[in-house]
Amino acid sequence: MLLEELCALSGVTGDEGQVRGYLQDYLKPYADQMHVDAMGNLIATRQAQDGKDAPTVMLLAHMDEVGLIVTGIREDGTLRFRPVGGIDPRVLISKRVLIGEKRVAGVIGCMAIHLIESREEMFKAHKVDKLYIDIGAADKRSAEKLVQKGDYIIFDPRTRYFGQDMFKAKALDDRAGCAVLAQAMEKRYPVNLVAAFTAQEEIGSRGAGTAVFGVMPDAALILEGTTCADMAGMPQHLRVTRPGRGPALGITDHAAIVDKGLRNFIIQTAQQSGIPWQNREGIFGGTDAGLAQRTGAGRPVANISIPCRYIHSPVSAVNLRDYEAAVQLVQAVLERMDGYFKEA
Repeated sequence: MLLEELCALSGVTGDEGQVRGYLQDYLKPYADQMHVDAMGNLIATRQAQDGKDAPTVMLLAHMDEVGLIVTGIREDGTLRFRPVGGIDPRVLISKRVLIGEKRVAGVIGCMAIHLIESREEMFKAHKVDKLYIDIGAADKRSAEKLVQKGDYIIFDPRTRYFGQDMFKAKALDDRAGCAVLAQAMEKRYPVNLVAAFTAQEEIGSRGAGTAVFGVMPDAALILEGTTCADMAGMPQHLRVTRPGRGPALGITDHAAIVDKGLRNFIIQTAQQSGIPWQNREGIFGGTDAGLAQRTGAGRPVANISIPCRYIHSPVSAVNLRDYEAAVQLVQAVLERMDGYFKEA
């Protein structure tokens, strides 16, 4: 399965090469043109059915995932590290990881609880500088034969299907969006489609600005994994999305205000096509939409997001019905997109 294979790849921010290479191979039968820009974005184009005079729509999904990076090796052979992207330190202890191109196995450790002197400290979340990665090395010299400073670290890449239509893996933010976009490229539409698989989103959407600047599309859609916060004990008004109810459409967040006309067009398309959808009820966070909206002369933007539990953690989960509905909705929108431009 495309989604499963994408999630298993290494792609921490700044090290997106594996994901980019996989997508290049996948898109060869479909893309009319492909190139990689200076930021490491993969840009693939599929011309419109009726020629090059059609409007250009850019779809963006980021290749990078949150992860870790080696910052030092201690005398006892354990590794110091720092997060790359936003990760809650509370989710790190005892997690399995793989380090560097050799995929050296390790586990994140901390001081044993019986050695903590203060009862107050015992119940506090450990800061990252109090954690380490154990790769089983006897000492620093042994560890240096396996890893080095600057090696990227991914969480355990194993994937699994579970429960009722659920799928869990690392990096669903945003390999889910990448998979939806790759499938969208399998068809030709009445608009020129530019697929931008962007780099370095997790540290400030750095790739999106250069990708959009190089194309200057007439409109942009951002395909993302988005938070749920739907679990037991969470008040209803704080639940952002709910798995199984379809892809989520936002209104605003910390990076962009969604174009009202484009959002209404997507909703109308979903309703006419019988595709389930839901409102994204939170306004926090941000996506590539922010830079896509205001690069150059600007353009209308909208997000189509897949609800994702435990986002930015070693393992997250999506409902596969939401994923399939997102594929259907993106394709349906593109098939009707020339009508949006005629009405705009």
